[in-house]
Amino acid sequence: MRIRPMPGVRVASVDADGRLELLAASTAGPESYRCGPVGTAMWIALRQHDGDTAAAADLLARLWNTVPENARADLDVWVEEMRDAGLLHAVA
Repeated sequence: MRIRPMPGVRVASVDADGRLELLAASTAGPESYRCGPVGTAMWIALRQHDGDTAAAADLLARLWNTVPENARADLDVWVEEMRDAGLLHAVA
């Protein structure tokens, strides 16, 4: 299973402090969502690894100098929050 952005979700910007702004298409017009630096790193890791959460978690664990299980747990929680917000979805 891979995690991908929902259709219509795009990156609007990443600021100098590492905050990511996403825009999502809706019937009322574009909606804006913001992630802090940790969420930004998770977004980038997922995109770099084509939605493979295990590979993204391994990269984050190396970058954050933590065990992969901790990075995976944090990533899984963040992915569920993003899925609940309608920004990400799982694909086979």
